[in-house]
Amino acid sequence: MYCSNFILLSSFVLSVSAQTLARDPGVYGPAIELVHIYNDEFPTGIAVSSTGRMFSNYPSGLDANNTKYAVAELTSNSTETPYPSAEINSPPGGAINYTTTPASGANYEQYLIGVQSVVIDSADRLWILDTGRALTPNGTLVPATYGGPKLVGVNLTTNSVFQTIVFPTTVAYDVSYLNDVRFDLRSNITASGGGVAYITDSSSEGRNGLIIVDLGTGQSWRHLNNVPQVRPEFQFIPYVWGEVVYQIPGPGLPIVYDTFGADGIALSSDGNTLYWSVTGGRYLYSIPTARLLDDSTFSEIMAQASIVSHGQKGLSDGLETDTNGFIYGGNIEQGSIVLFSPANGTFNTFVRDPRIGWTDTMSVATDGYLYFTENQLWRTPNFYPGTDRRVRPFALFRAPLPNNGSKVILV
Repeated sequence: MYCSNFILLSSFVLSVSAQTLARDPGVYGPAIELVHIYNDEFPTGIAVSSTGRMFSNYPSGLDANNTKYAVAELTSNSTETPYPSAEINSPPGGAINYTTTPASGANYEQYLIGVQSVVIDSADRLWILDTGRALTPNGTLVPATYGGPKLVGVNLTTNSVFQTIVFPTTVAYDVSYLNDVRFDLRSNITASGGGVAYITDSSSEGRNGLIIVDLGTGQSWRHLNNVPQVRPEFQFIPYVWGEVVYQIPGPGLPIVYDTFGADGIALSSDGNTLYWSVTGGRYLYSIPTARLLDDSTFSEIMAQASIVSHGQKGLSDGLETDTNGFIYGGNIEQGSIVLFSPANGTFNTFVRDPRIGWTDTMSVATDGYLYFTENQLWRTPNFYPGTDRRVRPFALFRAPLPNNGSKVILV
């Protein structure tokens, strides 16, 4: 009887295997191209200039081993050079001040402490967003000190700093984590005529919001402090490459749900709408930039009343925009990148590939490509089980934009 059943089962398996069964193809859209591999430090950001120069940053607030340089130019497909100089990447005594209790981020305005993002604006200038925070060797994220959190502008022709905007402690708190930044250089949107920067504060300690900077005056202010749309969703659990992701908030502490707030940020192609998303959630939100540029008495009330939810796009880290008007975001749990069309309010898959995991940062360049970093963030010791499970090298990819899309220029 057993032998008869086994023969019947074997025949069934052979019959089925001879047929073609439906399966997930694992790929979709244009083929992605490997541009650079990171063999050394752990990257997040990518910025591509109009001449093809590429820059990345390596946050000490996410990897305690990122001590060689905070920003580098990608000088070949596998090498990097500290940028704009080795000196600015080498704060005296290091990024952490151990003479304070507790230890804190160094307060150097002229040095890079914990850079989370690099972005090239419409005038082809590189901007460096410094959190002022770093991890100790045991995984403690130290608080920032005034002078550490800042926005640094670099002239790519002279390779020198042309502006440094230090954030007051009322804008960048000691537990803030300045995550990503976008620029609008149109002269008519502020009295100074110098343009504006918009920044997300993704702090895991819970003081999330958006920061607005007048580049002409250096003045900065906050909006949407701790409203639900900038906070991580309740009991949010990501799943990446089949792995359940819980966060470890600090040494010896119990695991928690995803605690990252407002992270990805993108401007509409006309500069009139700001989009953002939290890393502890799947929704895409937006607000008219006019509401953020206003810092008058009733501006926060008006800003909160103007938030728009566009639905679930999937779990994203960074966001980007192109001249099609599309908003791009990683769909980390699906190994893909999605695009949102404001024209009809729908999401669609742009590209999918088994090599896509934690898509951290994106950069749309004038060459018609979307560049994006893959850094296996969820496998760092900051996540359960607390061991480093990353497999080097980390990677930078690019994919051609649809409809001859390109970088948005707002000047």
